[in-house]
Amino acid sequence: MKANQIPLPINKLPKKWYNIAPDLPDPLPPPKEPESGPSRAMFLKKTMINECLKQESSKDRWIDIPEEIRELYIQAGRPRPLYRARRLEKFLGLKNVRLYYKREDLSPTGSHKVNTALAQAFFAAEEGKTTLVTETGAGQWGSALSYAAKLMGLSCVVFWVRAVYDWKMDRRTFMRLLGATVHPSPSKKTKIGRELLTKDTKHPGSLGIAVSEGLEYASLNEGCVYSLGSVLNHVLIHQSIIGLETIEQFKLADDTPDLIVGCLGGGSNFGGIALPFAGEMLRGNLECEFLAAQSESAPNLIKGEYRYDFGDVAEQTPLLKMFTLGHQTEMKPIRADGLRYHAAAPLVSALRNREIVKAVAYPADEKVVFDAAKVFFQTEGWLIAPESAYAVRAGIDEALVADRAGAKKVILMNISGHGFLDIEAYRDKLRL
Repeated sequence: MKANQIPLPINKLPKKWYNIAPDLPDPLPPPKEPESGPSRAMFLKKTMINECLKQESSKDRWIDIPEEIRELYIQAGRPRPLYRARRLEKFLGLKNVRLYYKREDLSPTGSHKVNTALAQAFFAAEEGKTTLVTETGAGQWGSALSYAAKLMGLSCVVFWVRAVYDWKMDRRTFMRLLGATVHPSPSKKTKIGRELLTKDTKHPGSLGIAVSEGLEYASLNEGCVYSLGSVLNHVLIHQSIIGLETIEQFKLADDTPDLIVGCLGGGSNFGGIALPFAGEMLRGNLECEFLAAQSESAPNLIKGEYRYDFGDVAEQTPLLKMFTLGHQTEMKPIRADGLRYHAAAPLVSALRNREIVKAVAYPADEKVVFDAAKVFFQTEGWLIAPESAYAVRAGIDEALVADRAGAKKVILMNISGHGFLDIEAYRDKLRL
């Protein structure tokens, strides 16, 4: 029998997170203060989790995972399996290309976001905080933080991009079932939200706006602390658990990836799968390519500039060196709204600047993306999130090009989340 699933034993669960910063070809450009206004670094120190800020500037390659967090990971279903996509290979008629995918959808909330949510909730509780405040785009991060907060006995407040809040009623219920308070963003709960609603009562919102609201709300309310779900270094460090597991699983499969593909908005799931492999490559242990799949609604790695920019619309964060479209850029809402962010993570951006990471963007109508998700569902049997469909689309495209050229290639795709709460998007895009 040919086994499609490559599991990793629980006793092989990594004990350390990986930080690629020490292995980068050039030192990571540090955050900067803007020329005017109050110190943004001091603002974050008062607003965010101290341990996460400590990890943010860490120069250590390996960071210990507290035993309590490893136990939470196991409870949440880690290690997660790696799959060989044999049925998809057969459907595509591949003769030279092998396809694999990592199953990050197999979490209690249906996505990879739990990996950093559990860590941040644990550290916040250790620091005596009572409430986690955050933003969310597609809703996966808001769901994950709601879950983690409940496990740690904390409250959770979520500012959710209005364009998605309005149609994902079931995911809204999911968060509230976990005890979270969920606000559409922009909201009347913050100064920046009220200003935007005065200009446009039906403002669709964006991740940059929701980040601004979360930061403002956390800074003004006692016991609150802000948690970010993507972009920042500490988030990608926590997400490295994905790639670290996968490296070990490829050893068990006696195989090696030549290309790693993931969808990318801010960079958390792409960084989680890609950075541990990129570190192996930078240290001379592996030859591999990396491809980020994006939407033409927010192609930050393709049309963005590599420069310092704010992480939010209200300019409350320090300036970060990123590939950015501009923090006040208006971006068309899409069904895979988790990809609609103006900038890419500094760690991913540094690799993109060195052309180690490449990128492709798909049309904002998303037809070809949902077509790929349908093929994946009908062959491999898993209904994936719209964001994950971008990775599958890119993986299929790359596989077909390589196979037609007669090139032997192993492609790894990261499935960042499931699509069970995205049925309306499938019905809309596939006209079902």
